[in-house]
Amino acid sequence: MRVMLVVSLSLVAGCTAEPAAAPPRDRAVPAGGFRLVAFDSCAEALRQLKTAAKAYVGPWGFGPNGDLRAADGAEQAGAPAAAKQANPAPGAGAPGYSGTNTHEAGVDEPDLVKTDGKRIVTVNRGKLYVIDPAARRLTGELELVPGADGFGGTEDSLLLQGDRALVLLREGWAGTAKPAAAADGRPVPTSEDLVGPRLIMVDLSGAPKIIGEYRIDGSLVDARQVGTTVRVVVRSAPRLAFPYREKVTDAQRTAANREIIDSATADDWLPRYEITAGGRTSTGRVGCDRVSRPASYSGTSLVTVLSFDLGAATLGAGDPVTVLADGDTVYSNGQRLYVANDQRWRVLPMLTRRNTAPDPKDETTEIYQFDTSGEGTPRYLAAATVPGWLINQYAMSEWDGHLRVATTSGRTWGSKPDSTSSVYVLGADGTTLTQVGKVTGLGKGERIHAVRFVGGAGYVVTFRQTDPLYTVDLRDPAAPKVSGELKINGYSAYLHPAGEGQLLGVGQEATDQGRVQGTQLSLFDVSDPAKPTRTAQYHVKQGNSEAEFDPHAFLYWPPERLVVVPLTVYGGAGRPGPPTNVALALRVGDGGFTEVGTVDHPLDTGRPEDLMPIRRSLMVDGVLWTVSDAGLKATDISTMKTLGWLRTA
Repeated sequence: MRVMLVVSLSLVAGCTAEPAAAPPRDRAVPAGGFRLVAFDSCAEALRQLKTAAKAYVGPWGFGPNGDLRAADGAEQAGAPAAAKQANPAPGAGAPGYSGTNTHEAGVDEPDLVKTDGKRIVTVNRGKLYVIDPAARRLTGELELVPGADGFGGTEDSLLLQGDRALVLLREGWAGTAKPAAAADGRPVPTSEDLVGPRLIMVDLSGAPKIIGEYRIDGSLVDARQVGTTVRVVVRSAPRLAFPYREKVTDAQRTAANREIIDSATADDWLPRYEITAGGRTSTGRVGCDRVSRPASYSGTSLVTVLSFDLGAATLGAGDPVTVLADGDTVYSNGQRLYVANDQRWRVLPMLTRRNTAPDPKDETTEIYQFDTSGEGTPRYLAAATVPGWLINQYAMSEWDGHLRVATTSGRTWGSKPDSTSSVYVLGADGTTLTQVGKVTGLGKGERIHAVRFVGGAGYVVTFRQTDPLYTVDLRDPAAPKVSGELKINGYSAYLHPAGEGQLLGVGQEATDQGRVQGTQLSLFDVSDPAKPTRTAQYHVKQGNSEAEFDPHAFLYWPPERLVVVPLTVYGGAGRPGPPTNVALALRVGDGGFTEVGTVDHPLDTGRPEDLMPIRRSLMVDGVLWTVSDAGLKATDISTMKTLGWLRTA
């Protein structure tokens, strides 16, 4: 598993597909575009993959454990107000219930709990639970992986559409279930060594039952859903084992590893998949005709976009589209899907140890754009590179036909940081995404902690000692500009549009020297972009919130202007002991924040310190539902009295 992980993280830009003398991609051109092309044949694809991979392998294999010279080599390739421009608040479902807090309205994201107002569905430790929120009772339970030990080491998630749920299980599940069998009862020979995510379609029309499964080599990056169509992004690597050899030189080890690559087949490179439906299991692999390549690549990683219809009877083969690249960040507005990747995993450990600045050629993010406007196969449109690294999917946003991307470049560590942040505006130009405008020089010596784009406005938070909140006018793609700046202590790690020219922020308070002091919620008035102000603050000393790094944990319910965040509060001076875990509910009013109350999930031990961390919050028909690994609690939001407790652990 560790070998596969190292390989799958290797970036597309490791070296050229041709011998080393071929010119590398020029990373010095900001936001430059490049094309993807298909291979002429499977034989040609295999030949070029081997050539690329042999140039990238070393005595210990691929990537950072391989040829460090190749891995490190220098030869590698007045603004609009938020209130009047804002889209409907992301995460707000139909009247009466809240949905998952998502980046874009109408584009759902996988999470550990979903609701459609009629039912609540959640997955936890390999099991799926269905709850009737009106009756406040558990109506269904389903073991997803028979024989599993109840914990797979990774988090499960799901998507919901009508009477169908699609559960996404990441790598790590190891059960004692019998091997899948074909129609004649014989075991399927390839299922035992297929390691990767498992997608499970569940029928919820009665007692929950599994009606289809799909497995594929690799690791799950992310997924997006529009209507009944789900796009799943998976990254994979060639299944090559490089054994350790003693009493030989590094040159001999490298030569032996290249011989292993020479003997590889297309089956060793292309992702395999397995489909189970109606008691039958079939297998296959992504075809060479489904694979495209950029001008330069390492041959050590592939990104595949799969498509599934939750309205169909079975999951099918996923209609794969594969690119010889890596990917770690997914953004979609429904019409377009973007997959981005960078190399920070490779360069940061070495640079921080040496306290040296990164080479600009290593500080780039590659972005691939797909057309997902229809229900069929995604169509690759264009690609680009931008200087710097993204913080998360919120650093990308498409508006009025242009993609806005916020990145940080330079050294953010050590005693002399020289980093700055920028916003780039890209426009489609045939098969490339071309830079049409940019704003640079934000937060010198700092890095981005939060980004939010709302219509023609952008909001960027950088931090090292203080928190500059920049407002950026993006209405003219060719001439974006900074409109205003607000400097306060601490920082926001997540920004959420709250209407009426307001933004909500959740992050950390900090001293003048930048030492964090606990969770803070901030209310910003950005109705005048030239003069953004913070109108309210709520500080929890020694607190941390999952919402600071996972926006799915954040709930904003517009009908009641209600904010709910999970909190873990650690004992401060004079208060030793275990942390306290609660969900904090605040109401946003003209005078700022008003505390509504807190919710906790105690275990049945009788000890007050045994409180389970609350992960998510939902509103269904005026009732606040909170979710933890222990169960779900229903709370009357007007009185904060418990209406029901459903244990799932």
